[in-house]
Order: sequence, then C-alpha cells, then structure tokens
Amino acid sequence: MRQIPLSHRSHVTGFQTLATGTVEHESALERDFVTLVSFMDAGAVVTAQPVTIRFEHEGRQRRYTPDFRVDWSDGRCEIVEIKYRVDLREGWRGFRPAFAAARHWAHSNGARFRIATERGIRGPRLDVAKRLLPLRSAPIDTVLAERAVARARANTVSFGDLVDDLPAAREAGLALLWRLIARGALAVDLTVPITAETRVTAP
Repeated sequence: MRQIPLSHRSHVTGFQTLATGTVEHESALERDFVTLVSFMDAGAVVTAQPVTIRFEHEGRQRRYTPDFRVDWSDGRCEIVEIKYRVDLREGWRGFRPAFAAARHWAHSNGARFRIATERGIRGPRLDVAKRLLPLRSAPIDTVLAERAVARARANTVSFGDLVDDLPAAREAGLALLWRLIARGALAVDLTVPITAETRVTAP
C-alpha cells in the first residue's frame, strides 16, 4: 500500500480500473490525471510509483519516487509528478534537486519527465473524459457508425451537421456521435467545449 504523506490537500485514495490494468491514486488530482490519460489513450499503461530514484544532493544521499509512469500506445514513455500549483511554488526549492535527478534518470532510460498540475489536468478535456468514458462500452449501431465515420473522413463536417446528416432521430444521432468520440472513432478538439459548430474528423 502506498504511504500517503501529510498535506493540507485533501486525499482521495482509491483505484481505477483501466483497459490496461488497475491504477492506484492518492489524491483527487491524481485520480483526474489517470482519468484523462485513459480517455486520451485507451491503450496507455499507467503505473503508480514506478521507480525510486536515488541521488546525491549537498553531500547527502536522497531518494525520490515520482507518482506515475505512462507508457503511451505510440511508444512514448513519461515519468510524471502530479502537484497542485500552490504546493509546487511553496516547495520548489526542496523539489528541484529531486526533479533534476528524475529528468536525468528519465533521459537515461528512454523516457521524459514532466510535472502535471491542475492547470494541465483540469478543464474541458477532463470534463469530456468524465462524461464519455462510461460510453466506451455502450452498445452502438454499427451500420450508422460506419456511415458517420465515412462522412467525417470524406469531408470537413461540423458536429451539428453530422447529426443532421444521419438517418436517425436526433437523440439517437447525438448518442451515436458521443459514443464514437468516446471510442476514438471520431475526433474533436477537446480543449474547448463541444458545440454544434465543432469540427469533427475521423482519425
């Protein structure tokens, strides 16, 4: 079991079951990070506290364990520290040597080290992820789905126009498009709210 340090931040300890395994988290921000990763890449493998890095600082032996390792399905590997921005600012002097050691370790092991804060984790993409992740396993009309994907692949189309083009009731068309986006069969810009004018493409 992970040892949870004392902090003025609230802790939400638990597990998330992803397509690639179960991941433990110890804060709401870590939970949101795992949710976002699983939505962005269903094939990503997320490992909690993947390695303990030992290094020397000011003549003393120290060690640091980052929060996550993310192996993306495209072959990239990231070592990720999750921090609230206020905690990062307040503790930067103490964190800096450990982060420098982590960057060196990651570079030496074919990975990239980065720090993720609530600014990069929370926002429209996370809101969409929370809404759509449960839809990945929802049933889908394959004939209608193929038509929607073919239409998006053939020409630039807006979300609203694509719904209108489908030979189905509006509610059914909307449900289909959300499920296709959840599965990654259709793509939209997730950094901004999705509207009827949102451009839809087929990857």
